[in-house]
Amino acid sequence: MATSSTTASPPGAGSPGGPPGRPPLLARLGGALARRPGRFLVLAIVLALLGVFLAAGTMDRLLLSRFESPGSESALVEQRLEEGFGTGKHHFLLLVTAQGGDVDDPAVVEAATALETELASREGVAETASYWGRADSPAMRSEDGSQALITVRMEGTVTEARTALGEISPDFTREDDTLRVEVGGGDEIFRQAAQQAQADFLLAEAIIFPLVFVLLFLLYRRFSVAALTLGMGLFSVITTLALLRGVTYVTDVSTFAANLTLVMGVGLGVDYSLFVINRFREELARGRDVPDAVAAAVARAGRTVAFSGLTVAVALSCLMLFPFPFLQSFAYAGMGTVLTSVFASLVILPAALAKVGHRVRPKREPDPDRGWWHDTALRMMRRPVLWGLPALAVVLVLAAPAAGLDFGLPDARVLPQGNSSRDVQDQIETGFAQEEMDAVQVVVDVPGTGAGSGAVSDYAAELSRVEGVYQVDALTGRFVDGEPVAGPEPGAQDRFGSAEATWFSAVPEAGALDDVEELIERIRDVPAPAEAEIGGYPADLTDFREALLGQVPLVFGLILAITFVLLFFMTGSLLLPAKAILLNVLSLAVMFGVLVWIFQEGNLSGPLGFTANGTLETTFPILMFCIAFGLSMDYEVFMMSRIKEEYDLTGDNTRAVAAGLQRSGPLVTAAAVILAASFATYAVSDVLYLKMLAIGMAVVILVDATLIRGVLVPVFMRLAGDANWWAPAPLKRLHARFGIAD
Repeated sequence: MATSSTTASPPGAGSPGGPPGRPPLLARLGGALARRPGRFLVLAIVLALLGVFLAAGTMDRLLLSRFESPGSESALVEQRLEEGFGTGKHHFLLLVTAQGGDVDDPAVVEAATALETELASREGVAETASYWGRADSPAMRSEDGSQALITVRMEGTVTEARTALGEISPDFTREDDTLRVEVGGGDEIFRQAAQQAQADFLLAEAIIFPLVFVLLFLLYRRFSVAALTLGMGLFSVITTLALLRGVTYVTDVSTFAANLTLVMGVGLGVDYSLFVINRFREELARGRDVPDAVAAAVARAGRTVAFSGLTVAVALSCLMLFPFPFLQSFAYAGMGTVLTSVFASLVILPAALAKVGHRVRPKREPDPDRGWWHDTALRMMRRPVLWGLPALAVVLVLAAPAAGLDFGLPDARVLPQGNSSRDVQDQIETGFAQEEMDAVQVVVDVPGTGAGSGAVSDYAAELSRVEGVYQVDALTGRFVDGEPVAGPEPGAQDRFGSAEATWFSAVPEAGALDDVEELIERIRDVPAPAEAEIGGYPADLTDFREALLGQVPLVFGLILAITFVLLFFMTGSLLLPAKAILLNVLSLAVMFGVLVWIFQEGNLSGPLGFTANGTLETTFPILMFCIAFGLSMDYEVFMMSRIKEEYDLTGDNTRAVAAGLQRSGPLVTAAAVILAASFATYAVSDVLYLKMLAIGMAVVILVDATLIRGVLVPVFMRLAGDANWWAPAPLKRLHARFGIAD
């Protein structure tokens, strides 16, 4: 805003499209808050207390999830196996180590058999299988004979199964003179990961709130203002958790949604409050009394806050398009934090300022034509190529590793070494040549009776020839390299047979799981005697990944399109929305470059305490794309609202950019530091996904607020000149009628 514009005027007057003489909604809201702040503060206290009451039970209602694609072929196979054969893929295992002997020693056999019987009797256990009960299956015995497996299928939902497993795991982690027993397998790994995520939530709470308070105090030099700002973030976290509890009665919500709620609630609640308080302080400096300053701050800053919240909510709401409750959970958490943060900053905060605003130090009216940000912007715009090319080069160097992005599948390395389930998996990978828990299950519509035995044996033999398959267990026996090596195991008829169909367990070699998709395709290529359907954990993962990546173009395209339209209605320009999207893509490329360099390639794995596997699990990078895109647009809106305000007053593009940067630069920088610090608290997590979220988001926020917004935005706008504000005449009329303005 130019110096000439500091004369007091009715906040928000002249809204396009509104009734003549009637102030816009935000102006009316600001006036009501200034006149009757007590009523709104009572409402805030009631909501906060209700939120605390409801949020207290949220964590117990959040659910765990598996990497499954509802309605996929692998999910249908799981259903057929349970209904037709009373079996299915197993969820966890016991790694049994013979103490100083061999798993075939009589004492070990007796103890292990008793162990399996005890395990099978536990509540929640649907089925067990073991080396000793499966006719000494080589797939369940280590190469040196010192270890063997007992695998377990659980009843109920994934949450019910892992809840029961939480009681079983400590009971069956034991050691005596005969056996050492350890618990591992997929469900145990991810149960421990979710348990650790909950613990990290509490740890992050203990770190985030004091850290953010210190940063706010350094910014304001006022205890009361810092506490008030942080209180808005706390309100957002509490009420979003309360909202999530309500959502859990309608649909599943992932445990990890609470982790996102904490950092997003604090980050957005503080960010939006910073913007409102900054405007309030400016209005005080212009000579307004506290009530008028509150009304003006809501009317003028409220538009930007509401619009920014809308852009973030749009980006996160698109996660609803993925048909997985796991990702949809983050949409609920993200939209909840936006809603509660906007409410806190535009209702609760102004009401509080109306009561205690006299304690807030007025911000000296900045001269839009002077200051470090203004002078720096002008310096860069005088030589845009000289400044722009090095900044772009740095961004591209940081983004370059993203060219090697390789999406893979989750495994035990989501947890660090030293974790019990991770250590079990490491022992299996070292000592076993095969992966019984990752058997591919093939259901074929051939009668599982004597009448179909010839076709069963022929097909089993062909499956066992597939590269990467260690052995095939079937109704008629065990097959290796195309040859039968053992007859039917005890109970084979019950396990594999039905009047309509039979199924085959193709146990993969450990190395074959490095390329699960290729293994599944090779199995599909084997001619079957009748229609064949493929399931099991490897098929679950490939179906999940295929369905997930299949939705990515739609989701990303929709985010870009909606954001473009929203920014047009804000700026009235076609070039500025395109510029914003292009620079956001650069920010996201930096984030992916950092993820690849650190987490895929394993650089810094030692200091950060994780093990890289050469790929990135798919869901969290997609989640981070949506979060980072929304937050980058957050800062774009903050800056562009001030630049447009100046341009509308002066019509001078260069001056508007410099003045807008002078007004918004310090605010964006402070907000970015606080939000990056909030995310960075999860870098101490033992869960790989939360480390990725912490480091990736912290880096992209800081790069976006400095190199992108601080250098490339003014350089781009200087090069484009007045073309920044161009749009065809029909679109200009559309913006004049429906555009968003003060």
